[in-house]
Amino acid sequence: MKKYSKIYIVFLITLIMLLFLGSIGNTTEQAVMLEYWMWDPILRAKTENVIETFEKTHPEIKINLTTMEPADYWVKMRIMASTKKLPDVFNMSSGYIEEWSEAGFLFDITDYVNSQLTSEDYLDLFKAGIEWASTDKVYAVPFGLGLTVLYYNKNMFDEAGLDYPTSSWDWNDFLNAAIKLTKDTNNDGKIDQWGFWSYGRYAHVDSWIFRNSGSLIDRANMKFAPDANAVKVMQFLDKLISTYHVAPMPKDMAGVRQQDIFPRGLAAMWVDGAWNIENNRIIASSDMNWGISEVPLGPNGDANSAYGWSDYIVMSSETKYPNEAWEFVKFASGVGLSLDMFMAGKVPSYKPLAFSDEFVDKTKQPAEMGLLLEIAGKTMYNSFTKGWSEWRGYGAAETMGLNGLLDAVFNGEMTLDEALGKAKANVDQVLDRLYK
Repeated sequence: MKKYSKIYIVFLITLIMLLFLGSIGNTTEQAVMLEYWMWDPILRAKTENVIETFEKTHPEIKINLTTMEPADYWVKMRIMASTKKLPDVFNMSSGYIEEWSEAGFLFDITDYVNSQLTSEDYLDLFKAGIEWASTDKVYAVPFGLGLTVLYYNKNMFDEAGLDYPTSSWDWNDFLNAAIKLTKDTNNDGKIDQWGFWSYGRYAHVDSWIFRNSGSLIDRANMKFAPDANAVKVMQFLDKLISTYHVAPMPKDMAGVRQQDIFPRGLAAMWVDGAWNIENNRIIASSDMNWGISEVPLGPNGDANSAYGWSDYIVMSSETKYPNEAWEFVKFASGVGLSLDMFMAGKVPSYKPLAFSDEFVDKTKQPAEMGLLLEIAGKTMYNSFTKGWSEWRGYGAAETMGLNGLLDAVFNGEMTLDEALGKAKANVDQVLDRLYK
């Protein structure tokens, strides 16, 4: 009897050990799976490298990455937010933080940030995120700074005998160059080389507005109220097309991606986001020499001002794994990043990257990459509000909003006064709805 009792005890011990070892194996296999969404599919491969590095040091966490075009991203994200199915971690624009934090979509990471991050390691963007959220709480960690610049074709400047743009350029300097750079190269009566290219896009227009100390929104009353400095900018941009004939109507460039017009050599100058440096390097021919400069300063502008904003990484308030999500946010906004993770021209918020020799790499075009760090040190302005994408005309709504109205002006289909009158009604309707 004792013999069987001993056998039974040994059997139980063996069974318990097997169950215990099995539970350890299951724990290892059952890693937490986080969903991470971001825009810019062009960065997918680079982001996958970051994820791979993270997973090696955090084997208990797995990341499932989804990328999509910006125009589709925010449409899909709104649907996900309305159904409470947001991914655990996702990229966030400055233009949405106020609206999304107030709606309760974003996780309050204040305690995480205060206890685990050193804000001095980042460009001064945490404060901006707090201001956009209209609260003293932190909902987002900055990972990149978006700036705008003046792109210029050095070959075309050389052929015209012109000096390259500098930070001291004003509107007259710009206009004089644009006139000389606009050419009918084969004398067929049609312009083959435009001095400049622009349409109603936010980065094309607002860059000039804030370099002329202008504003579009009366923030005290949350109304659309372009001041005289802003109106002067829009008049100037319209005249570049209608009066000086140094830029084409937007409709004349239909069929060409707007970001390809400059690198394809169709225009000598162009104002847009510095992140287009990446596309320029891909599209421009190997013998095209080009550079960047600051957006020309307006007659009422402040040289210390710039149009810019930060991109952030955030956590969903619905995430079931806040600690694990935070570990990835912390990693993907700082120590886990490398410069190849960024579209060329995006300034990393993490200072060790931004101020590295690798970032200011003069072996690649443009040679003026250091200028981006100078601009990053200036006072940043923009027009972000709740509903900004709707009233400004962004992403999927680009043909509508202020963007669409300005395109109508630049296409000669509407006067600027008419466009601003319609914009007033449209924008105020959006702002009244969201700022009750």
